[in-house]
Amino acid sequence: MNLEQLQQKLLAAARANPSSERVPYAFEKRILARLLESPSFDFSALWAQALWRAAAPCVALALLLSAWSLIGTGTNVATDNEELSRDFEQTMLAAVDETEEVW
Repeated sequence: MNLEQLQQKLLAAARANPSSERVPYAFEKRILARLLESPSFDFSALWAQALWRAAAPCVALALLLSAWSLIGTGTNVATDNEELSRDFEQTMLAAVDETEEVW
């Protein structure tokens, strides 16, 4: 069905049924009863609110730690990498350097 035709049919049906000033029975009492009800406690909304409040400090902490790691403690990164590679190589080749077999 064409959407234009459907829209025209719905508008024609709405125009054919005029609105009335009549209010349903006990409408005011139902509305007031709903307003006076205590709202139910929503744990998921509370949890979501806490997570959203914690997001900003987490981002700030991540940026602070990133800046700290980039700035560093003033040591030379090249010498640190060389020392790390040397230590890694010694660790990996430690088993090969042993001349006698342990059996």
